[in-house]
Formats: sequence, structure tokens, C-alpha cells
Amino acid sequence: MRLAGVRTSWRTVGDGDFFCPACGGDRSYRRRNGRRRFVLLGVPLLTRGTVPPVLECAACRGHFGTESLDHPTSYRLAALLREAVHTIALTVLTAGGCESRTARETAVATVRDAGFTECTEDRLMTLLAALRAERALAGSVTAEIELHEALAPLAPHLAAAGRESLLLHGARIALADGQYQAAERAALEAVGRSLRIDEDEVDRLLTQAARTPS
Repeated sequence: MRLAGVRTSWRTVGDGDFFCPACGGDRSYRRRNGRRRFVLLGVPLLTRGTVPPVLECAACRGHFGTESLDHPTSYRLAALLREAVHTIALTVLTAGGCESRTARETAVATVRDAGFTECTEDRLMTLLAALRAERALAGSVTAEIELHEALAPLAPHLAAAGRESLLLHGARIALADGQYQAAERAALEAVGRSLRIDEDEVDRLLTQAARTPS
């Protein structure tokens, strides 16, 4: 038994769910603040300052910095992916594909495959009409800002292949009724920028998609 030493006493100040780096999955956590104390014969005597707050995993009991909350849970990541595909589909249709039944059907199938299983053409067109009316008043700059807000939070958590796959979802919708229209191409380039894909790589991917038989 140690006669004297410095120990950290922890106090729980909150809880929630996070992606545990040690467990490799979604877990509950307790947010804990710590205070260091000098202990003599098991009796705390002097305060030696505080330590940075930590997240304590309810499963493995590991302690992790609060920056771990920057990584989305698996559930949140899946939701971000669904929203990204939905946003890209609407963006491409708004740019010029809404008049084509083939493009609309491709968009609905793409959104359903992403997880919105109740998506129908009527629902998508209702959203599209509202979006086009809003963007007609706001302008193209505002439209790209909205696109960036939907896609940028997801981009850091995806590998290059994942970001490219999202861009190609939009390309397939645009190509469903023929070659890219100028507005569709511009919309897809904006998607690429929001996903942090290099401009030359965006051009290569879109060109390759246009040459690949559907």
C-alpha cells in the first residue's frame, strides 16, 4: 500500500453515445471531469489542479479525449449518407433532369437504395418543386452553399472511394436521359467541390461515367 501519492478523482457531468476508438463501434459514454489530489494514507489533503475532461466508455471503461465526439456514430454516419444521396439527387434533378421520366425513376431508385425506402416519385417531385421555387429566389450561390452544408460534414469521414461513389450516384441520374446538360455538369462539379474531390479527378470521373454503358 502506498503511503502517499497523487490520485485523480472523477465526477460525471454528462453522458451520451459516441464511436469508441477502442471498441470500434457505437457505445454509451460518461463525460467526466477530474481533479488531482495529494493523498496521504488514503486521505485526500491538497488539491493539485484539474485534468482535461474525458469520455469514459461504458463498455471498455477506456478514457478518451472529448475530440472523439467529432467522429460521428455509425448511426449518425448512415443518416448523413442517406441525406447526402437525397441532396445530390435533388440537386441534379433541379439542374435539368426533372422533365425526364427515366431520370426521375433513376433518382427515386438511387434514394431508395440509400435508405429512404418510402421515397416515391410524387414525394420527390413535391420536394423538387419547393426547392426550385426557393432557389429561383435565392440564386445559384445560395444553392451551392446549401449543397456544401449538406455534404461537407460528411466528407472528412469518407475514404476517397466513398466520396467518389456519391458523386457517381449523381452522374448516373444525370446520364439516365442522355449526356450531361451544362447545368447538370455544373451541379455535379459543385457536388465534387463539397465532397473535397480534386477538380481534375471530378472531370475524370464524370467523363468516365459518360463513356460507360448504363
